[in-house]
Amino acid sequence: MSQTQQLLKEMEREAQTTRKMLERVPNDKYDWKPHEKSMSIRQLTTHIAELPSWVSMVLTTEELDFASNPYSPKKIDTTTELVSYFEESLADGKQHLANAKDEDLLPGWTLRNGDQVYSKEPKADVIRMSYCQIVHHRAQLGVYLRLLNVPIPGSYGPSADENNF
Repeated sequence: MSQTQQLLKEMEREAQTTRKMLERVPNDKYDWKPHEKSMSIRQLTTHIAELPSWVSMVLTTEELDFASNPYSPKKIDTTTELVSYFEESLADGKQHLANAKDEDLLPGWTLRNGDQVYSKEPKADVIRMSYCQIVHHRAQLGVYLRLLNVPIPGSYGPSADENNF
């Protein structure tokens, strides 16, 4: 199996769990956050939903410079909009990855803010990092949902809510 095929397989596997988590977000809680320093559910879930599109960005660019490309998240107000945005991002990322060759994963890609370089890694590593970001933020969302008494779906097996532990 090629590296691009492995990345596609992993992307689809993680998408299944991510989709289940995003579908649980209550429509009346998009402004809620568990702590003043925390992101709101809107900020957190919008970021989760957009992360699959990072695959496309990494494959079609050499860097992201926040100084010249300020972050402007899409405004999401409902779970239907959220899941739809996730599906669009996922389809875009999968399409670009399906069209890539393993050698397209080798060049370096830089994440920076002007002169401050956060990372410079091979494109394959940045794509894997974006998957890790999805898992990381999905876990944060799980805590948010637990605090709101929303049942948590299983990730890599059944959750306590599914098994009545």
